[in-house]
Amino acid sequence: MPSPFPGMDPFLEGEMWQEFHSTFAGAIRSQLLPRLKPKYVALLAKRYTIEHPVLNVTRTFYPDVHIVKQTREAYIVPDTTWTTAIAPPFELENPPPEPEPMPYLAIEIRDVAERRLVTVIEILSPENKRGKGYLEYDAKRAAILATDTHLLEIDLLRHGQRIELVGELPRAAYYVFLSRATRRPKTQVYPIQLRDKLPTVPVPLLSPDPDVPLDLQAALDACFDLVGYERLLDYAQALAELSAEDAAWVGDTIHAANLQSEIENRKLQ
Repeated sequence: MPSPFPGMDPFLEGEMWQEFHSTFAGAIRSQLLPRLKPKYVALLAKRYTIEHPVLNVTRTFYPDVHIVKQTREAYIVPDTTWTTAIAPPFELENPPPEPEPMPYLAIEIRDVAERRLVTVIEILSPENKRGKGYLEYDAKRAAILATDTHLLEIDLLRHGQRIELVGELPRAAYYVFLSRATRRPKTQVYPIQLRDKLPTVPVPLLSPDPDVPLDLQAALDACFDLVGYERLLDYAQALAELSAEDAAWVGDTIHAANLQSEIENRKLQ
Protein backbone atom coordinates (compact mmCIF):
# COMPACT_ATOMS: atom_id res chain seq x y z
CA MET A 1 0.00 0.00 0.00
CA PRO A 2 1.31 3.49 -0.80
CA SER A 3 1.66 6.37 1.60
CA PRO A 4 -1.14 8.95 1.39
CA PHE A 5 1.53 11.59 0.74
CA PRO A 6 3.30 12.15 -2.59
CA GLY A 7 6.71 12.28 -0.93
CA MET A 8 7.94 11.86 2.63
CA ASP A 9 5.27 10.91 5.16
CA PRO A 10 5.67 13.44 8.03
CA PHE A 11 3.88 11.09 10.44
CA LEU A 12 6.90 8.77 10.37
CA GLU A 13 8.72 11.31 12.52
CA GLY A 14 7.60 9.70 15.77
CA GLU A 15 7.48 6.31 17.41
CA MET A 16 7.85 4.47 14.09
CA TRP A 17 11.05 6.29 13.13
CA GLN A 18 13.55 3.73 14.41
CA GLU A 19 11.84 0.88 12.59
CA PHE A 20 11.49 2.95 9.41
CA HIS A 21 15.13 4.02 9.61
CA SER A 22 16.36 0.42 9.39
CA THR A 23 13.87 -0.52 6.68
CA PHE A 24 14.74 2.55 4.61
CA ALA A 25 18.47 1.81 4.87
CA GLY A 26 17.80 -1.72 3.63
CA ALA A 27 15.70 -0.42 0.73
CA ILE A 28 18.47 1.98 -0.32
CA ARG A 29 21.01 -0.81 -0.18
CA SER A 30 18.80 -3.17 -2.21
CA GLN A 31 18.36 -0.51 -4.88
CA LEU A 32 22.07 0.29 -5.11
CA LEU A 33 23.58 -3.21 -5.04
CA PRO A 34 22.74 -4.22 -8.63
CA ARG A 35 23.85 -0.81 -9.89
CA LEU A 36 27.22 -1.08 -8.16
CA LYS A 37 28.22 -4.54 -9.33
CA PRO A 38 30.76 -5.84 -10.03
CA LYS A 39 33.27 -3.22 -8.90
CA TYR A 40 31.55 -1.94 -5.73
CA VAL A 41 29.41 -3.25 -2.92
CA ALA A 42 26.99 -1.55 -0.49
CA LEU A 43 27.25 -2.72 3.12
CA LEU A 44 25.10 -1.89 6.13
CA ALA A 45 27.11 -0.42 9.02
CA LYS A 46 25.36 -0.61 12.39
CA ARG A 47 25.87 1.70 15.33
CA TYR A 48 23.97 1.98 18.58
CA THR A 49 22.65 5.00 20.46
CA ILE A 50 21.82 4.87 24.16
CA GLU A 51 19.64 7.69 25.42
CA HIS A 52 18.97 8.21 29.12
CA PRO A 53 16.09 10.71 29.38
CA VAL A 54 16.44 11.11 33.16
CA LEU A 55 20.11 12.03 32.99
CA ASN A 56 19.73 13.80 29.64
CA VAL A 57 22.64 11.78 28.26
CA THR A 58 23.04 10.36 24.75
CA ARG A 59 25.89 8.05 23.82
CA THR A 60 26.72 6.45 20.48
CA PHE A 61 28.93 3.40 20.16
CA TYR A 62 29.96 0.84 17.58
CA PRO A 63 29.82 -2.86 18.44
CA ASP A 64 32.93 -4.98 18.83
CA VAL A 65 32.88 -8.57 17.64
CA HIS A 66 34.41 -11.06 20.05
CA ILE A 67 34.20 -14.73 20.92
CA VAL A 68 33.89 -15.92 24.51
CA LYS A 69 35.05 -19.43 25.32
CA GLN A 70 33.42 -20.84 28.42
CA THR A 71 35.47 -23.23 30.53
CA ARG A 72 34.16 -26.36 32.20
CA GLU A 73 34.33 -24.68 35.61
CA ALA A 74 31.34 -22.59 34.63
CA TYR A 75 29.20 -25.69 34.65
CA ILE A 76 30.02 -26.88 38.19
CA VAL A 77 26.78 -27.55 40.07
CA PRO A 78 26.87 -25.97 43.54
CA ASP A 79 26.32 -28.10 46.63
CA THR A 80 22.68 -27.69 47.71
CA THR A 81 22.89 -29.75 50.89
CA TRP A 82 22.12 -27.26 53.65
CA THR A 83 23.93 -27.91 56.92
CA THR A 84 23.34 -24.61 58.67
CA ALA A 85 20.31 -22.47 59.43
CA ILE A 86 19.53 -19.75 56.89
CA ALA A 87 18.90 -16.21 58.12
CA PRO A 88 15.66 -14.62 56.89
CA PRO A 89 16.18 -12.42 53.82
CA PHE A 90 15.68 -8.69 53.63
CA GLU A 91 14.69 -6.69 50.58
CA LEU A 92 16.45 -3.98 48.58
CA GLU A 93 15.30 -2.19 45.47
CA ASN A 94 16.79 -2.97 42.08
CA PRO A 95 18.50 -0.06 40.32
CA PRO A 96 16.54 1.45 37.43
CA PRO A 97 16.99 -0.54 34.21
CA GLU A 98 19.61 0.58 31.77
CA PRO A 99 18.13 2.22 28.66
CA GLU A 100 17.89 -0.04 25.65
CA PRO A 101 20.43 0.64 22.89
CA MET A 102 18.76 1.76 19.65
CA PRO A 103 20.42 0.46 16.47
CA TYR A 104 20.87 2.73 13.46
CA LEU A 105 22.22 1.84 10.05
CA ALA A 106 24.36 3.69 7.57
CA ILE A 107 25.28 2.45 4.10
CA GLU A 108 28.94 2.11 3.21
CA ILE A 109 29.98 1.78 -0.40
CA ARG A 110 33.32 0.03 -0.80
CA ASP A 111 35.32 -1.07 -3.78
CA VAL A 112 35.56 -4.84 -3.97
CA ALA A 113 39.23 -5.04 -4.91
CA GLU A 114 40.69 -3.22 -1.89
CA ARG A 115 37.67 -2.95 0.48
CA ARG A 116 38.29 0.81 0.38
CA LEU A 117 35.57 3.04 1.81
CA VAL A 118 34.32 5.16 -1.09
CA THR A 119 31.00 6.71 -0.02
CA VAL A 120 29.05 6.87 3.24
CA ILE A 121 25.27 7.35 3.10
CA GLU A 122 23.84 8.59 6.39
CA ILE A 123 20.12 8.71 7.21
CA LEU A 124 19.84 11.26 10.00
CA SER A 125 17.87 10.34 13.10
CA PRO A 126 16.48 12.49 15.93
CA GLU A 127 19.49 11.60 18.09
CA ASN A 128 21.81 13.07 15.42
CA LYS A 129 19.99 16.40 15.58
CA ARG A 130 19.88 17.35 19.24
CA GLY A 131 22.10 17.73 22.31
CA LYS A 132 25.12 15.54 22.76
CA GLY A 133 24.00 13.27 19.94
CA TYR A 134 24.33 16.18 17.52
CA LEU A 135 27.86 16.88 18.76
CA GLU A 136 28.85 13.22 18.39
CA TYR A 137 27.47 13.06 14.87
CA ASP A 138 29.14 16.35 13.97
CA ALA A 139 32.49 14.93 15.13
CA LYS A 140 31.96 11.79 13.06
CA ARG A 141 30.99 13.92 10.08
CA ALA A 142 34.13 16.06 10.46
CA ALA A 143 36.27 12.91 10.52
CA ILE A 144 34.73 11.72 7.23
CA LEU A 145 35.13 15.13 5.61
CA ALA A 146 38.84 15.04 6.49
CA THR A 147 39.27 11.98 4.25
CA ASP A 148 38.76 11.30 0.54
CA THR A 149 35.40 9.61 1.22
CA HIS A 150 32.22 11.01 -0.30
CA LEU A 151 29.41 11.75 2.17
CA LEU A 152 25.70 11.68 1.29
CA GLU A 153 23.39 12.76 4.14
CA ILE A 154 19.61 12.27 4.00
CA ASP A 155 17.64 14.42 6.45
CA LEU A 156 13.96 13.47 6.32
CA LEU A 157 13.16 14.99 9.71
CA ARG A 158 11.44 18.36 10.01
CA HIS A 159 12.59 18.85 13.59
CA GLY A 160 16.03 19.17 15.16
CA GLN A 161 19.24 20.97 14.36
CA ARG A 162 20.48 20.93 10.78
CA ILE A 163 24.08 20.18 9.88
CA GLU A 164 26.33 23.22 10.05
CA LEU A 165 27.15 24.85 6.73
CA VAL A 166 28.49 28.25 5.72
CA GLY A 167 25.57 30.23 4.34
CA GLU A 168 21.82 30.07 4.78
CA LEU A 169 19.86 27.00 3.76
CA PRO A 170 16.85 27.52 1.49
CA ARG A 171 13.66 27.01 3.47
CA ALA A 172 12.41 23.44 3.15
CA ALA A 173 10.99 20.55 5.17
CA TYR A 174 13.71 18.06 4.25
CA TYR A 175 17.19 18.08 2.74
CA VAL A 176 19.76 15.88 1.10
CA PHE A 177 23.40 16.98 1.41
CA LEU A 178 26.17 15.68 -0.83
CA SER A 179 29.80 16.40 -0.05
CA ARG A 180 32.00 15.10 -2.83
CA ALA A 181 35.59 14.46 -1.83
CA THR A 182 36.72 16.18 -5.03
CA ARG A 183 34.72 19.39 -4.39
CA ARG A 184 35.29 20.15 -0.72
CA PRO A 185 34.59 22.42 1.05
CA LYS A 186 31.55 22.74 -1.23
CA THR A 187 28.40 20.77 -0.33
CA GLN A 188 25.53 20.26 -2.73
CA VAL A 189 22.13 20.88 -1.12
CA TYR A 190 18.88 19.36 -2.34
CA PRO A 191 15.94 21.06 -0.56
CA ILE A 192 12.69 19.06 -0.48
CA GLN A 193 9.35 20.66 0.25
CA LEU A 194 6.63 18.91 2.24
CA ARG A 195 4.53 18.39 -0.90
CA ASP A 196 7.40 17.26 -3.14
CA LYS A 197 8.27 13.75 -4.20
CA LEU A 198 11.65 12.67 -2.91
CA PRO A 199 14.34 13.27 -5.55
CA THR A 200 16.72 10.98 -7.36
CA VAL A 201 20.20 11.96 -6.18
CA PRO A 202 23.67 10.99 -7.42
CA VAL A 203 25.90 8.62 -5.47
CA PRO A 204 29.53 9.35 -6.37
CA LEU A 205 32.13 6.64 -6.78
CA LEU A 206 35.84 6.59 -7.55
CA SER A 207 37.03 8.57 -10.55
CA PRO A 208 36.56 7.99 -13.48
CA ASP A 209 33.48 5.87 -12.67
CA PRO A 210 30.21 7.76 -13.15
CA ASP A 211 27.72 8.45 -10.36
CA VAL A 212 24.95 5.94 -9.80
CA PRO A 213 21.39 7.24 -9.27
CA LEU A 214 19.57 6.73 -5.98
CA ASP A 215 15.80 7.09 -6.30
CA LEU A 216 14.77 8.06 -2.77
CA GLN A 217 11.05 8.03 -3.59
CA ALA A 218 11.29 4.48 -4.90
CA ALA A 219 13.10 3.45 -1.70
CA LEU A 220 10.40 5.08 0.43
CA ASP A 221 7.61 3.43 -1.59
CA ALA A 222 9.32 0.06 -1.17
CA CYS A 223 9.20 0.53 2.61
CA PHE A 224 5.45 1.19 2.55
CA ASP A 225 4.89 -1.76 0.22
CA LEU A 226 6.87 -4.04 2.53
CA VAL A 227 5.58 -2.94 5.95
CA GLY A 228 2.38 -1.00 5.30
CA TYR A 229 3.17 1.95 7.57
CA GLU A 230 -0.13 3.59 6.61
CA ARG A 231 -1.83 0.95 8.82
CA LEU A 232 0.36 1.82 11.81
CA LEU A 233 0.53 5.61 11.78
CA ASP A 234 -2.00 7.75 13.61
CA TYR A 235 -3.11 10.18 10.92
CA ALA A 236 -5.65 11.72 13.29
CA GLN A 237 -2.98 13.39 15.41
CA ALA A 238 -1.95 16.99 14.77
CA LEU A 239 1.52 17.67 13.40
CA ALA A 240 3.52 20.34 15.18
CA GLU A 241 5.14 23.36 13.53
CA LEU A 242 3.04 23.42 10.37
CA SER A 243 1.78 26.57 8.74
CA ALA A 244 -2.00 26.90 8.44
CA GLU A 245 -1.70 26.27 4.71
CA ASP A 246 0.41 23.13 5.13
CA ALA A 247 -1.83 21.84 7.94
CA ALA A 248 -4.86 22.22 5.65
CA TRP A 249 -3.01 20.42 2.85
CA VAL A 250 -2.08 17.54 5.18
CA GLY A 251 -5.71 17.21 6.29
CA ASP A 252 -7.01 17.28 2.72
CA THR A 253 -4.43 14.70 1.61
CA ILE A 254 -5.39 12.27 4.37
CA HIS A 255 -9.11 12.82 3.73
CA ALA A 256 -8.67 12.10 0.01
CA ALA A 257 -6.67 8.95 0.77
CA ASN A 258 -9.39 7.73 3.15
CA LEU A 259 -12.09 8.30 0.52
CA GLN A 260 -10.06 6.43 -2.08
CA SER A 261 -9.56 3.56 0.34
CA GLU A 262 -13.30 3.38 1.01
CA ILE A 263 -14.07 3.29 -2.73
CA GLU A 264 -11.58 0.47 -3.28
CA ASN A 265 -12.99 -1.51 -0.34
CA ARG A 266 -16.52 -1.22 -1.74
CA LYS A 267 -15.35 -2.53 -5.09
CA LEU A 268 -13.95 -5.61 -3.36
CA GLN A 269 -17.18 -6.34 -1.53
